[in-house]
Amino acid sequence: MPDLGKYATEVLLAYGISIALLVALVLVVWSRSRKAKKALEEIENG
Repeated sequence: MPDLGKYATEVLLAYGISIALLVALVLVVWSRSRKAKKALEEIENG
C-alpha cells in the first residue's frame, strides 16, 4: 500500500464512500431491472 502520509484517513474514507456508492447504485439498477422485467412479462402474458 502506498504511503499516503497525513491524508491517509481522508483518502481511504473517500475511496470507501465511492465504492459504497457504486455498489449501492449497482444494486438499485439491478433491482429496478428485475421489477421492469417482471412487469413486462406480466404484460406479455396477459
